[in-house]
Amino acid sequence: MKKFICLLIFFISFNINSQDTYLQCGKIIDTERGKVLNKKTIIVSSDKIVAIKNGYVSSDNPLDKVIDLKSKTVMPGLIDMHVHIESEFNPQKYMNAFTANDADIAFGSLKFAEITLMAGFTTVRDLGGTGINISLRDAIAKGEVVGPRIFTAGKAIGTTGGHADPTNGWKNSLRGDPGPKEGVINSVDDAKKAVRQRYKDGADNIKITATGGVMSIAKNGQNPQFTLEEIKSICDTAKDYGMIIAAHAHGDEGIQRAIIGGVTTIEHGTLMSDKSIELMKEYGTYYVPTITAGKEVAEKAKIKGYYDELVVPKALAIGPQIQSTFAKAYKAGVKIAFGSDAGVYPHGINGKEFGYMHEVGMPIMECIQSATITNASILSMENDLGKIKEGFIADIVATEHNPLDNVSTLENVVFVMKEGVIYKN
Repeated sequence: MKKFICLLIFFISFNINSQDTYLQCGKIIDTERGKVLNKKTIIVSSDKIVAIKNGYVSSDNPLDKVIDLKSKTVMPGLIDMHVHIESEFNPQKYMNAFTANDADIAFGSLKFAEITLMAGFTTVRDLGGTGINISLRDAIAKGEVVGPRIFTAGKAIGTTGGHADPTNGWKNSLRGDPGPKEGVINSVDDAKKAVRQRYKDGADNIKITATGGVMSIAKNGQNPQFTLEEIKSICDTAKDYGMIIAAHAHGDEGIQRAIIGGVTTIEHGTLMSDKSIELMKEYGTYYVPTITAGKEVAEKAKIKGYYDELVVPKALAIGPQIQSTFAKAYKAGVKIAFGSDAGVYPHGINGKEFGYMHEVGMPIMECIQSATITNASILSMENDLGKIKEGFIADIVATEHNPLDNVSTLENVVFVMKEGVIYKN
């Protein structure tokens, strides 16, 4: 009897571990070939896609799951290349710098991570927080909390008084003199040390603030804030450590220094000139437009007291211009990477970015490709993410309607699978 029970337990354990999932899909967005496939079944085993069959296939194994997505459009998990997963802007955010403990930020970030995943974004690149984003990444990877796969910059790098100086707006007695450890640099040597500190902290990539920014408590939102030599030092050091570099940049001079200095992506790029566009094409630099953030901050700036008085004129001037800059860059042939800047506005509405991109000329299929195969390639995950393909990680999402007919359906993802686990159905 004892032997029989042991065999039964082994049999049940073996079958549970070998359980597969059959996704019967009405339509599949084939991001690799830029076309729509009809009536297919995706077979998922553990965390991988193991087969894609014609028609609606079922399993003879009663333990396997069969998921009916016959009326849905299925595509790879979406990738957002610009989020701030730790936080979400509100009028109390300035005061939170003095009142919120690390534990408060950490617990708050859990809901933002889950909301992002449920919106269909199974992978994100986090571009700057306090460093708690590194611990959040690890907790998600271990399965301890629910959220997207995170590639994070940890703490962004700026200059004294620059957009990423964490003490901007503080009274004199509190400012101190933050340096490379805190992400503030003022020389080529500082630049190297700041990158190496990010590596030591566990960051995956580097984020610099090449120009002033909208949300910082500082007057100028577009002036260049690094020398070319400092940017080159950052980029050269980062590449030694296998890191890609994102550059927040609104003003044209800062954009050009960042491109020539060797960054991988330009974020926002609001005031880029034709010369900057040509440089991006020459250097192969990607553009992450973040149109949603521009529109959202411009609207919120109209609410009295929502932003600091130094932020309001910058938000009103810079925010509305991003969409037209994107249209110009796309039409000129600049490489586009999807990124929304969620966290500057509420997490979970990242999908609005697709509509804004399409609104000014980018075909919907290309919008989806920018958030899948393009972003996977930038992250060096092109053999794992961004496609519905055998051998790829089973990050799979679905929408109620075909987004090629109705782009707004991407704002309401109805099915989410990450690494073979169903989180939303």
